[in-house]
Amino acid sequence: MSARSGPPMGFAEAFDLPLCVGLRTAARALGISLGTAYRLIRLDTFPCTVLRVGRCYRIPTACLLGCLGIEERPVYAADLEAGAAYAARLDDPHPHETEYFG
Repeated sequence: MSARSGPPMGFAEAFDLPLCVGLRTAARALGISLGTAYRLIRLDTFPCTVLRVGRCYRIPTACLLGCLGIEERPVYAADLEAGAAYAARLDDPHPHETEYFG
């Protein structure tokens, strides 16, 4: 049995993953070794969708999170504030006008 590809992945790290991840990252998130991940792919029993890109395997993050039982991403207050500020700028009919009070 080969060693895992690093320490187990926590929620915060999992939520910051890009749209697709490499097999090493997916194996780490699943808590299996890279060798086991390759064996599961060969047996067509890897628990997530596997995309073959050239000689590399890519795993869609949404499938990986779903496999881990994480169906929704958390919403953080900072993200809501940034989104509200962005929406306010979009709704401003005159973004470059400056009001003068005299």
